[in-house]
Amino acid sequence: MNQLFLPDLIFAEGRAHEGAGLLVDSAGAVAGVVRPEDAKDATVVRMATKALLPGLANAHSHTFQRLFRARAEGRARGGDTFWTWREQMYRAAGFVSPEDIYDVARATFLEMLSAGITVVGEFHYLHNDRSGRPYGDANTLAKAVIRAAESAGIRICLLRSAYLRAGYQKEPHAGQRRFYEMGDAYLRNLEALIEDMAGRPLVTVGAAPHSVRAVPLAVMKDIAAYGGERDLPLHMHISEQPAENDACVAEYGETPATLLTNHGVLGTAGRLGTLVHAIHLSAHEFGLLSANENTICSCPTTERNLGDGVFLADVVARLGIPVAFGTDSQAQIDLLEDARENEYHLRLVRQERGILDRVHGQEIAHRLLTSATAAGYRALGLPGGNLAPGELADFFTMDLNDVAVLGTVAASLASHAVFAGGRAAIRDVAVAGKLVIADGQHALDEEIRERYRAVQKRFVEEDGR
Repeated sequence: MNQLFLPDLIFAEGRAHEGAGLLVDSAGAVAGVVRPEDAKDATVVRMATKALLPGLANAHSHTFQRLFRARAEGRARGGDTFWTWREQMYRAAGFVSPEDIYDVARATFLEMLSAGITVVGEFHYLHNDRSGRPYGDANTLAKAVIRAAESAGIRICLLRSAYLRAGYQKEPHAGQRRFYEMGDAYLRNLEALIEDMAGRPLVTVGAAPHSVRAVPLAVMKDIAAYGGERDLPLHMHISEQPAENDACVAEYGETPATLLTNHGVLGTAGRLGTLVHAIHLSAHEFGLLSANENTICSCPTTERNLGDGVFLADVVARLGIPVAFGTDSQAQIDLLEDARENEYHLRLVRQERGILDRVHGQEIAHRLLTSATAAGYRALGLPGGNLAPGELADFFTMDLNDVAVLGTVAASLASHAVFAGGRAAIRDVAVAGKLVIADGQHALDEEIRERYRAVQKRFVEEDGR
């Protein structure tokens, strides 16, 4: 039976509509934006005083890092740079069991859903047990995260990450013992995961060589070729820190973007390629990414939290490179905040306003909303984010009576959502046309919270902080 979700306002296919609803077919796909009189056979779900918008796409996430949120902010506990912050991350990575991974991921996904996120690209590099030995099923932890997503009701692209070494001419790091896979194990395990997840409606799988520092070039090329043959999303970290660029030059004589382009990793095999962070790139390197049709996933909250630097979103916009967003370290889960930070960080640097406005004729709020929705879905290889006919019926609603967005009208809907909207205003979230959050309530809310609190308590006791 078709359903007609009928709010006061709807944002679909790049513009706002009044007096119409979102028609969703029985398969959970968008059938169109129609008026009630044109969908008389559909079941009407009235959403009075609400605006309906495409679901937000979180293109880069490490769910387990939610476990130490707010516990690594001072220098004594969190270090003074990205590199020292990693020690706290290693403590969390070393702590979690498969059951813990499930409970932490489920709580993180609940928070994502409450923020209007309907799909997550989980960049997953925890593979081994606490001693560093492979599980009998090398995808035990990946499957725990996937089960958590299915339980919460969020769509997931499990980006299985390759992590083979600590870095160029570096000895293995004890904190990374759960990350490492040797020889050709990565591709075997990736293929096994793809086969095991076939037919799961909310689950897809992608390839994710972690970074040039963690994956030698020869292996990077093999992974890119494998992904290209199977049309998999291909994601990797690149140039988050200047030290990464320096190490790559020391090993290969080229910076990461130039190296990966010259060796075809970001060429034909990388048409679904997404580069995460891409902060410390030259104008020439940005040009290479543009020519190879890559997406950049910016993670403004994490990049600000770790002192990574400011993403040059204006340079990227002028080159027409698609930008998606990710919550990364889970320091904060609010993709609409990430969207506005993409502009606001530039305002601090450039000392002017409206920097991303009217680039290629695109109004600023529409640009940022597209990044938070359609660009993220594209980066994950999924047809969604526009609410166009045939796309996945993933969406959220915003309460037009919420004080933060009071006064929103059709003409200002995109701008109010991006520059004033937030989690408090979000009331409903649907994945494949099914409401997983209805009027602010998730069916498993209390159970998920209780189980997360138990894991958090044991982590704090063991970690001594």
